[in-house]
Amino acid sequence: MTTGDLTTTPVRHERPVLSTAGLVTILLGAALPIVDFFVVNVALQTIDADLGAGPTMLELVVAGYGIAYATLLVLGGRLGDRYGRRRLFGIGLTAFTLTSLICGIAPNAGTLVAARAAQGAASALMLPQVLSTITATTSGDRRARAFGAYGAVGGMGTVIGQLLGGVLVAANVAGTGWRPIFLINVPIGIAGLLLAKRTMPDTRATDPARPDAVGTVLLGATMLALLVPLMTGRTLHWPLWTIGLLVAVPVLAVLFVRNQRAQERAGRLPLLPPSVVGLRSMRTGLIAAVPFFAGFGGFMFVYAVALQSGLRFGPVAAGLAITPMAVAFFTMSLVAPRLVRRYGRRVILTGIAIQVTGLLAMAGTAAVAWPHLGVATLAPAMVVFGAGQGMVMTTLFRVILAEVPADLAGVGSGALATTQQTALALGVATLGSLFVALAAPGALGVRAAFLVALGVYALAGAVFAVLSRHLPDPR
Repeated sequence: MTTGDLTTTPVRHERPVLSTAGLVTILLGAALPIVDFFVVNVALQTIDADLGAGPTMLELVVAGYGIAYATLLVLGGRLGDRYGRRRLFGIGLTAFTLTSLICGIAPNAGTLVAARAAQGAASALMLPQVLSTITATTSGDRRARAFGAYGAVGGMGTVIGQLLGGVLVAANVAGTGWRPIFLINVPIGIAGLLLAKRTMPDTRATDPARPDAVGTVLLGATMLALLVPLMTGRTLHWPLWTIGLLVAVPVLAVLFVRNQRAQERAGRLPLLPPSVVGLRSMRTGLIAAVPFFAGFGGFMFVYAVALQSGLRFGPVAAGLAITPMAVAFFTMSLVAPRLVRRYGRRVILTGIAIQVTGLLAMAGTAAVAWPHLGVATLAPAMVVFGAGQGMVMTTLFRVILAEVPADLAGVGSGALATTQQTALALGVATLGSLFVALAAPGALGVRAAFLVALGVYALAGAVFAVLSRHLPDPR
């Protein structure tokens, strides 16, 4: 469910043509980062049992990937524009394959966290080249179909990730437990590299923007200073360095903003240009997107852990439990554009109301039926939740990018993707940490912690509803 950095495409006398085989190849590259973001959720308890990871390290396994992914997405798109998208796709896929191997053979939790962060960085090099290549090599109906296929891959990546993770962990191939969820990427990555060399056209921008290294470093430092203390502070009893990092967050944020403004005044294209981020649709949309995506990122973590640690679901059952939501999400993602043409912004408000209704229904079901919840018992609430999520997310992307000029579409989509991935990681760091603290022995317990987390997520939905009233009408 993420977008890459769409940039100005080259003007050529003969536009390179993306074949069907080439489209399949780059969509494989789009699917891998999405699947890998979610595949780990159903394996968390098995990883904990095998490596003695502990709650904080489990959060870092999830959020570390997202932090690196979010920080480097725009940079990855810029590098592809300058040095060739097929080359950067190949470099990213090679790095993704190697880091997947390291994840799969990691001897301890620290190595796994570091490898996951590197895997997120590799994804950030690979994924932006997919949308840029589609834009540079297709037009008309063919482009519409290609983007439709990309959207379908993003929607189904959630389902495939959760189910694949559950099946592979449950299979316990040769006693390897959770490790195949990463090792399976190795043969897939090698096949993708061979296909890319033969089927992916080589494109690049004619006047590419210079990579914003300073902006990237400042953004990454700001995110790390915020998220690392939030995930580790409670477990470590808030040592001085965690407090120091939190104090540094506003300083680093101000330095980042000043750097971006200075670069734009100098005529350069910074990582997140203030003139683009300041557009009404972008400014209000990105602010609204933070609670929306943060709530979802935290929920996915909490839901997987609660089912496995509190209800003793096996990996396959935990994967199946998310499927009704994902199918409803995918279905409503296809229907939402037609609803928007007729009802405009009201689709967002209706969607978030439906989503919150699903959350409250889930909380009611858990309160009454715990600990006898099953996949079928949870399914009705998950369907309602997923339908609302699908209505909102598809429409929100459209609204946020509505006022961005065509020649800056890549900058706008990069800002949106960066905000989305940052918020997902923030959700794991905040809602995930709250759940872990409340579910700990001697605290409220898993059931009460799950209900509190759902309540907080519902409040985040209410905040989003208030903010979304200021969004422009997408019709």
